[in-house]
Amino acid sequence: MSKIQKHKTLKLSGLEPLVFTPEINFVNVGERTNVTGSKKFARLILNGQYDEALEVALDQVRGGAQVLDVCMDEGMLDGVAAMTKFLNLIASEPEISRIPIMIDSSRWEIILAGLKCVQGKGIVNSISLKNGEEEFIQQAKTIKKFGAAVVVMAFDEQGQADTYQRRVDICKRSYDILVQQVKFNPQDIIFDPNIFPVATGMDEHRKNALDFFHATQWIKQNLPGAKVSGGVSNVSFSFRGNDTVREAMHAAFLYHAIRYGMDMGIVNPSMLEVYDDIPKDLLQKVEDVFFDRHENATEELLEFAETVKKAGKKEVASEAWREEEVEKRIEHALVKGIIDYVIEDTEEARLKYQSPLKVIEGPLMDGMNVVGDLFGEGKMFLPQVVKSARVMKKSVAYLEPFMPKAGDLDYNEEQGSIKKILLATVKGDVHDIGKNIVGVVLACNSYQIIDLGVMVDAQTIINEAVKNKVDIIGLSGLITPSLDEMVYVASEMERQGLKIPLLIGGATTSRIHTAVKIDPAYSGTVIHVTDASKSVPIAGEAISEETREAYHYQIKETYRQLRVEHEAKQQVKQMVSYEEAKNNPVYIDWENYNPVKPKVLGLTELQELDLEVLRNYIDWTPFFSTWMLSGKYPKILDDPQIGTEARKLFDDANKMLDSVISEGWLQAKAVVGLFPVQRNADDVHVLDLEFKETDFSFHFLRQQGKKGKGVPNRSLVDYLHPHQTDYMGGFAVTAGWGIESKLEEYKKNHDDYHDIMLKALADRLAEAGAEYLHELVRKDLWGYAYSENLHNDELIKEAYQGIRPAPGYPACPEHSEKKTLFDLLQVEKLTGISLTDSFAMYPTSSVSGFYFAHPESKYFGLGKIGEDQVGDYAQRKGISQAQAERWLSPNLAYNPSLTVQEN
Repeated sequence: MSKIQKHKTLKLSGLEPLVFTPEINFVNVGERTNVTGSKKFARLILNGQYDEALEVALDQVRGGAQVLDVCMDEGMLDGVAAMTKFLNLIASEPEISRIPIMIDSSRWEIILAGLKCVQGKGIVNSISLKNGEEEFIQQAKTIKKFGAAVVVMAFDEQGQADTYQRRVDICKRSYDILVQQVKFNPQDIIFDPNIFPVATGMDEHRKNALDFFHATQWIKQNLPGAKVSGGVSNVSFSFRGNDTVREAMHAAFLYHAIRYGMDMGIVNPSMLEVYDDIPKDLLQKVEDVFFDRHENATEELLEFAETVKKAGKKEVASEAWREEEVEKRIEHALVKGIIDYVIEDTEEARLKYQSPLKVIEGPLMDGMNVVGDLFGEGKMFLPQVVKSARVMKKSVAYLEPFMPKAGDLDYNEEQGSIKKILLATVKGDVHDIGKNIVGVVLACNSYQIIDLGVMVDAQTIINEAVKNKVDIIGLSGLITPSLDEMVYVASEMERQGLKIPLLIGGATTSRIHTAVKIDPAYSGTVIHVTDASKSVPIAGEAISEETREAYHYQIKETYRQLRVEHEAKQQVKQMVSYEEAKNNPVYIDWENYNPVKPKVLGLTELQELDLEVLRNYIDWTPFFSTWMLSGKYPKILDDPQIGTEARKLFDDANKMLDSVISEGWLQAKAVVGLFPVQRNADDVHVLDLEFKETDFSFHFLRQQGKKGKGVPNRSLVDYLHPHQTDYMGGFAVTAGWGIESKLEEYKKNHDDYHDIMLKALADRLAEAGAEYLHELVRKDLWGYAYSENLHNDELIKEAYQGIRPAPGYPACPEHSEKKTLFDLLQVEKLTGISLTDSFAMYPTSSVSGFYFAHPESKYFGLGKIGEDQVGDYAQRKGISQAQAERWLSPNLAYNPSLTVQEN
C-alpha cells in the first residue's frame, strides 16, 4: 500500500468534494453570509430579500471561498426559519452548493435546523465544553449522526482558553471525549484555539500569537487527525486604521501559522502576498511581537507603525543586485520580472558556460525553480509569475541561434532531461486564456510546453503527442460541447494505444464529469485540474518514476468511487416528471400585466461602439480572477494580503487600455434585435412586425428538481405572457476585432504578460459592451425603464429590471439555440462574429444573449432534467434523442450510453 493511502484526512463536500490533501496549503472560509459579520447580508435577510442574499453567497464562491460560513444569529431574526430557508435556496443553486457549508451559530436549535437542510458533508461551528460535558457529548452525538465535521472552541466551564496550557488542556480533554466516548472520527474534528490581538500594551497579551502557534503545533503532533482553524484578522485588532501594519501582520501571521500546522480559517478568500516583499524593518518588528523576542517589542512596533501610518509601503529601486554573480542576477531578474538586463546577462552566462543549453538548464531553470517554489508556497501571484516567464522566454529566444541543431548528439542528450507537455484547446472551442496561464506556470517549473493553440482536432493532438514524445497531454475547453469532444479525444487515445497521462481543465469541466465521462474512456491516467497552481504537483506525480504508478492507481480508484457515489445519488435524486414541472411554473399575475411594446422593433446595428464609453461599464472583478487574484473590485486594491499586487496589475491594465483606445487596437461592433413573440408551452415563436409567425423559434428547458412548497420549476418562457403577444430581444457584441495583430507582436517578443493582459481586457470590453447595450435597450430602444439612473456598481449588481441570459449558460444551457439567435439577428453579416461547429463565438471576446423585460424575471440554474423532457425537447427541436443528450449531457439526471461526436 502506498503512503498516500495510509493516512486518512478530512473530507467535506457540497455537490463537489473538498479533500484536505497535503497539496492544499490552506482552506479559506467565506464569511460574508454571516449576519453578524456583514451589514449588507444582515439587512437583506432581515428584509426577506433572500434572492439578493444568494448573490452575496455567489460572490463569496466566485471570490475563492472553499467553504461557505452561514450564520443567522440576530436578535430580531427567527434564526431557525432563516437558516432553513437560506440553506434550501442554496441547495437549488449549483454554483453555490458545490462547496461545503459551515453552519455557524451559538444556538443549538439553529445548528440542528441547518444540519437537517445542508446537503453533502458540512461543518458545524461550533460546540465547546463551556456548559459542561453532558451537553457537549449530546451535541457531538447529534452532529456525528448527521455526518458533519465539527469546530470545537477552546472553551470550557471556566471560560475561554487564553494561555498555551489552557489551550492544550481544553483541546486534549475535548478530543478524548469526542474520540473515546462519542466515537467521533478524529479527521472530522477541527479545533479553534483562539487567535487574540497582540501588541495591546498589556503584558498578559504578549504571548497571544506565540501561544497560538505552539498550541497549533501541539494539536497537530498529539491529537491525530485533528485540524486547526482560526480568525486571522483578530491578531491585528490593535492597529485598526493602519492598513500597512495590518497587512504585514496578517501576511506574517498566516505564513507562520500555516507552518505550525494551521489548516483553515476565516480569511479574505485569497492567497497571501509575497511574504518576502514585506519591508524587512517592518517584518522584523511584527515578528518580534509575534514571537515575544524582547521586552520592548510592542513599543517598537507601535513607534514604527506611526512612521508608516500615512506613508504606506514604498518600493525603493535598488541596483545593488547588479553587483552579484551572473547566476544571482538572472535569478533576481526572473523572480522580480525585470527584463531590462536579460540580454546582457544571458550573453555573459553563455560565454561563462560555453553552451546555451547549459545556461537554460543551469541558471535559467534554477531561477524558474525559485519562481515555481515561491508560487507554490503562496509567496508569489500569477501576474508576477507571468512576468517571470516573459524574462525566461526573452533569454531563451536570445540563446536559440547559438543552440546545436536537432539531431546533434549534445542536443539530444541534454533535451532528454526536460519533460514535455502538450496543451490544446479542443476542436470547436476558441478560448485559450486559461490554457496559456497553465502553460506559463508549468514552464516556470522546468517543463517544455508545446502549445497547439485552439480548435485542435483529436488526431492532430495524438499525432503531435507521439511525434514530440510528450510526457503529458493537457486538454482545455470553455463551452459545454467541449466536454463531449474531450471524451472523444480520450477514446481515440485509448483506441490508438496511448498511455500518456491526460490533464483536463477549463471553465465547464469538473472533477465529477472527468470521473464519470472521460476517465472510463481511457485506461491511462486522467486527472481534472481545477486551476493553474494545481497543475504543477499533479504533473509531477503523474510522470515521476517514483510516484506515477501509485498515483495512477490512486486516481483511478478515486474516480471509480466518485462514479459509484454519483450513480447512487442519481438513483435517489428527487425529480418530478416533466408534466409536473410544467404545471408548477413561476406564478405571475398576468391579468394585471400588459407587455411593454419596444420603441424600436427589428434590428439595430451598431458598427462602432466607443471604447471610451465602454470603459466606464467594465466589471473589473472577473479581470482579477483571470489572474488568480480573488477578491471584489475596488476592495481588492486595498486588500491586506494582495492589494499591492492587484494595484500594480490594475495600473498596467489601465495603461494598456489607454493605448487600446487612443491607438485603435481593438474595434467593437454589435447588433440588437427586439421582436414580438408568441409563447407556446415551453417554446417561443418569433413574429414579424405585422405579428405573423416567422421561421424562428426558441426552445427552452424547465427545471425538474423537486421543489419546496411555493418554489416554482422555472423556465425562461415563464416570463413571457402565455395568452397574448409579448416581446423578447437578443443581442451580439464583440470587442475582439484587431486583436490578432497585437497578439502576434507579443508572441514574437515572447511576452505572455501582455498577451494575457490584452485578451483579458478584450473580454472585459465585450462584457462591458453587453452591459452598455442592455442599458440602451432598457432606457431607449425598448424603453420600459426610460427613467432608470444607475451607477456602474449597481449595474454590476444587476439592480435593473430585466435579464439577458445567454445560450450555453445555466438557465438555457443548450448552445445550439445560439445558431437560431445568430440567424435571427444576422449576426455574422452585421458584426462579423461567427460560430464554430460547437457554437463557440469568434472572435473569442464576444457576448450574445436574449433580453427578457418582465419585472419578475431573474436568473436561475436549470439543474438536472429527466429523459422525458430531453425526448420532448428533441421532438420540439427536430433533432434525435442522441443528439439532444450530447448537447445536454451535463444536465442529464440519467446516464445514457452517449454516442461520441462524429469527427
